Amino acid sequence: MKIIIKICISFFILLTLSCTGNVSKNKELADRILADKSLDTVYYKASALLKKGFTAGDGYPQVWIRDFNTFIETSCDVFDKSIIRENLLTFLRLQQPNYEIVDGYVLKGHVSWEDPNIYSSPDDTTHVGFKNTVETDQETSLIQAIGKYIKKTGDNSVLDEKIAGLTVRERLAKSIDYLLQNRYSEKYGLLTGATTQDWGDVQVEGGAVVDIDEKTHWSVDIYDNAMLIIALKDMAGFSTNAADRQRWEVLADSTKQNIRKYLWDNVHGKFIPHIYLKDSPFPADFDENALWFHGGTAVAIEAGLLSGEEIKSSYDQMQANVKLSGAPSIGLTVYPPYPEGIIKDSNSSKPYIYQNGGDWTWFGGRMVQQLIANGFVEEAYVAVRPMIDRVIANDKFYEWYGVDGSPRGSGDFRGEAGVLSSAIIMLRDWAEKNK
Repeated sequence: MKIIIKICISFFILLTLSCTGNVSKNKELADRILADKSLDTVYYKASALLKKGFTAGDGYPQVWIRDFNTFIETSCDVFDKSIIRENLLTFLRLQQPNYEIVDGYVLKGHVSWEDPNIYSSPDDTTHVGFKNTVETDQETSLIQAIGKYIKKTGDNSVLDEKIAGLTVRERLAKSIDYLLQNRYSEKYGLLTGATTQDWGDVQVEGGAVVDIDEKTHWSVDIYDNAMLIIALKDMAGFSTNAADRQRWEVLADSTKQNIRKYLWDNVHGKFIPHIYLKDSPFPADFDENALWFHGGTAVAIEAGLLSGEEIKSSYDQMQANVKLSGAPSIGLTVYPPYPEGIIKDSNSSKPYIYQNGGDWTWFGGRMVQQLIANGFVEEAYVAVRPMIDRVIANDKFYEWYGVDGSPRGSGDFRGEAGVLSSAIIMLRDWAEKNK
């Protein structure tokens, strides 16, 4: 009995010392974060940019839903919420008869690029829509954006707004039905799309590049399906009756199970890049599963697909990939990149160019957010520092960065501003609670 008492006392002392050490360590990190004025600088820069509107960047004079979804939270803090609501509803006014959602929209007469997919609607006589049909994230991005808008503003009434006889809630449900009818593999129980690099919107075969064509190889990947799970959680929250809520919850659960069954490589602790419905676009001697998809992994964590141990392991591997590549941050899209010549589209045919291993804060920032959300705050702070430093050094938010750290693509890229500003707020909130 005395031995048992001594063991219990020893365990209690060790537990107390451990807790005291953690509190002290958290306070030290919190003080560092709160004293880091560069975080404030970048947040104010992001806020100033997001006050100016909703287009993706100075190279993209359109409003894209996949971008808007990543900066809407800060926009709600700095912009007229009624205008944000109107922008969201525009996507539903341009919803097509088959209930698919467009990528984005512009004012009529402002289509300044060649696009075979220009969509109009009798419910919006002011705008036209456009769509990169290789993607499968437009519907899920809109659902998530509306979920974030409601959470930030408390404006649940947007779900009851009627557009051509259907409420927003009904139209969003029908957009999920569109995916299940047109972009779904019954064999795998997962969404399908064209073969792209991670979350990208450029198909690897070239051809029509951003549009499905005769060269397209249909596949299943982690990004599209993780986005679906997040959207289904929102749909369950939008539901006004138990039957609808159960439908979305059951679909989310089966999607999660099928991702773990078919896409998670338990041996290597990573996601398989693609499962091909018919055949692969790559040579038989190319081992695509040697590649890491950083962006899709970050979104998978947001979808709740990985355990704490798996999150930490994924982060460690991302940092190892960064070191091996020489890239600036965990925004590194793909590692190793697809070898030169294996990708037929000229935009991404060379390693470390654009979506083939370019460094995108747009997704690296989401990984930072998920590290914070899952308790890996010190790792998050380390990961975000190079992203903060390059915004200050360039005095601008850029679309992506070369492996040498050089800024590339569109400037004033609101996606980068959005994910960084949200990450900074999360860091600040944690630090205030632990100071």
